[in-house]
Amino acid sequence: MGFFDFLRGADINEGIKEYAGIDGAVLLDVRAPQEYQAGHIPGSQNIPLQEIGRVSAAVSEKDTPLFVYCHSGARSRQAVNELRRMGYQNAKNIGGISAYAGKVEST
Repeated sequence: MGFFDFLRGADINEGIKEYAGIDGAVLLDVRAPQEYQAGHIPGSQNIPLQEIGRVSAAVSEKDTPLFVYCHSGARSRQAVNELRRMGYQNAKNIGGISAYAGKVEST
């Protein structure tokens, strides 16, 4: 790890690989519903940042690994901070879908 590595954002592609390797992990998209509908990572659940408090309805166990993304990584960073405040200590910001190299689906 280099001195300036902290300046780089999370790598969503690495985050998705990690998510896929953990049984029971949850992939959260914290963008607005319209953004989610336009294109999201398959298997993700949409809980917009403004509604992150309702995550407990979808994820009741506080130790569940949560992999959180948005468009660029800024909203997902805020969401992870709030999730940790709520007791979800295994929440991880994996960055923004704008850097995602995989397939997306729309609804």
